[in-house]
Amino acid sequence: MDILRLFESNFPDWNGGASTPASIIKEVLVTMSEEIKNPEESKAENFEELLEESFKNYNTNGRVHGVVVGVTPTEVRVDVGRKQTGIIPLAELSSDPNAKTEDIVKVGDELDVIIMKTNDQEGTILLSKRLLDAQKGWDDIVAAYEEKTIVHGVVTDVIKGGVLALTNGIKVFIPASQATATRGEPLEDLLRKEVDFRIIETTGRNNRRRAVGSIRSVLSDERKKKEEEFWAAAEVGKTYTGVVKSLTSYGAFVDIGGIDGMVHISELSWNRIKHPSEVVNVGDTVEVFIKSLDQEKGKISLGYKKAEDNPWEILRNQYPVGTECEVEIVGLTQFGAFARIIDGIDGLIHVSQISTERVEKPEDVLSVGQKVNVKITAIDFDKKRISLSMKALLVPAADEAEAEDAE
Repeated sequence: MDILRLFESNFPDWNGGASTPASIIKEVLVTMSEEIKNPEESKAENFEELLEESFKNYNTNGRVHGVVVGVTPTEVRVDVGRKQTGIIPLAELSSDPNAKTEDIVKVGDELDVIIMKTNDQEGTILLSKRLLDAQKGWDDIVAAYEEKTIVHGVVTDVIKGGVLALTNGIKVFIPASQATATRGEPLEDLLRKEVDFRIIETTGRNNRRRAVGSIRSVLSDERKKKEEEFWAAAEVGKTYTGVVKSLTSYGAFVDIGGIDGMVHISELSWNRIKHPSEVVNVGDTVEVFIKSLDQEKGKISLGYKKAEDNPWEILRNQYPVGTECEVEIVGLTQFGAFARIIDGIDGLIHVSQISTERVEKPEDVLSVGQKVNVKITAIDFDKKRISLSMKALLVPAADEAEAEDAE
């Protein structure tokens, strides 16, 4: 049978998807098609047959009220006011495959159940609490759809095209496009997780009932609320503890409580870096502050490097003019050599300040990586320039040598 005709025959109330985006209808159709073609690959019933078993006609005697008189790991015995002993097998007690009888009922509890089968020869009545819960659950599903309220459930299966979430005994199909905040997130991460979702479509005819849900709808509302709260309180300079969500060549995106801001690569370190991964990694918890805000465009610029780590401030406080220190040669030119004083700060040793003797080329005396002692002779903080001298440390020694010769 053509899959579209099969869909329409089973979903007569869908009205061509008038209330549901075409993309979701298409996704459900594809899922049904895949499940019908590959039933052996599904971890749950075919989508075409979901919940079918819960609403079959069992020729029952209807709903009855009883009292629990016995509980074992595999079944519950119930007195329903008849000569036969009422029995609820574990599978008919709950739709949860991990449920335990002792966690659900205890002796003395009163229950409403459905009679599935009477066995006069054995003197027993097969009962089901699961079916009654499912019937009640379906009413809740329909009400949630009509009122657009949020439903709470547990993801029980990951199938082709989406996941199944159990709520009040009803399995709701949630398409992959509606299961996560963004496309591409692994559905397996949702397995056995508690989730909130909305019912975005229902249909029911001749005990064949279906429901489609959306987790993304709830996540979208939550994010929107967090964004409103953020913008109401945000201001330049305010600090946040955030989590690095992703890295690009130009910066790091940080979640600061449901909304993302970006730390530009130039704001990650006072030193020059080639990629943000040199400073932070995805998943890192970081302290950031707001540098600028543009609510109209929804852009948040964050700062990460701290003022007290500014190497120029460290230089100002710890390396005043006249300081003697060891430096490393990091570059050579015709007019001198550049030397690293501290990370992020280089100074220039002019060719005339390399030695007390005449030096034609800096490379005749110095090499990259070599460590030498120098004296800081001048600092221009505005132009970010520092003058260094090796000669200044050699002059006193030369003067002493001349004095000794004179004696």
